[in-house]
Amino acid sequence: MESPEQVFNKIVKDYSERLYWHVRRMVGSHEDADDLLQDIFLKIWTALPSFRGEAQLYTWVWRIATNETLNWLRKEKVRALLRFSSADELAAQKVEADPYFNGTAAEREIAKAVARLPEKQRQVFIMRWWDELSYEQISAITGTSVGALKASYHIAQEKLKLNLQDSDVSK
Repeated sequence: MESPEQVFNKIVKDYSERLYWHVRRMVGSHEDADDLLQDIFLKIWTALPSFRGEAQLYTWVWRIATNETLNWLRKEKVRALLRFSSADELAAQKVEADPYFNGTAAEREIAKAVARLPEKQRQVFIMRWWDELSYEQISAITGTSVGALKASYHIAQEKLKLNLQDSDVSK
């Protein structure tokens, strides 16, 4: 039987990169994602003794990461309100200013458009499109029905099309 440390080390090894990209797409910058990932792994370590295997390990880890990221985004929204700014616009600005972003100009525009989506639509879009999770997996992680997730994803796609219409990305 594996010790808690061995299980945790395996989780870190198996999920670090995918979780990093999941979180980074949600928050928009390397620094924020890196800091948040440390908090997520601390939360996983703390919660590990209570994991009873009722959910798949992947789903359990993803749920913790998603909830921690959403909590962080809510706090950012409050901070943005205190600065009289839009949280979605601040997220898009972080993508623009991120010195670690190494994609093309088109990928940057897409990332900024995704950052401008409302929280729930952004979450579903990222999990479905970039993380390539099934609606059933997303449902297990978020506790949202498959039908509602499909609707959110469709609305997110439509908003992205509109947001990208005037940029060079869609031409």
